[in-house]
Amino acid sequence: MSAQEIPVKSDFRERAKANDVPVMRLIGFEAGEIADGRATVVLTAGPQHANPMGTLHGGILCDIADAAMGMAFASTLAPEESFTTVELKINFFRPVWEAQLKAEGIVVQRGRTIGYVECTITDQRNELIAKAASTCMVLRGQKAAGR
Repeated sequence: MSAQEIPVKSDFRERAKANDVPVMRLIGFEAGEIADGRATVVLTAGPQHANPMGTLHGGILCDIADAAMGMAFASTLAPEESFTTVELKINFFRPVWEAQLKAEGIVVQRGRTIGYVECTITDQRNELIAKAASTCMVLRGQKAAGR
């Protein structure tokens, strides 16, 4: 199957805005603005997101950072392209129990095949909770099929 024959799935922006992504429903986060290499994700963090010590599980912060960075990177793709994350790193700066969190992803560098994206997670007081970074790889042709 050639690149022109690969069926294009519905626009990711439509699915994200409609909260029509399984992981978004599971964790309870929502997409905000998605455009031009930028994206925002919001989460009302509460007891349902706690680790055994009672604070927000770090994996939840990874999820919202990954979503914000992924949506930001995806906003730079051509219709026939897809992508995958090949590396993700996160630093945690302060514990969270209950908070309104905002993860803001921005594409720092977008090459033909590889891109570098960063994310800042803040709470309702605009305090820095975590920073993340990821490397994404653009997929084309057969590698993009079904993604």
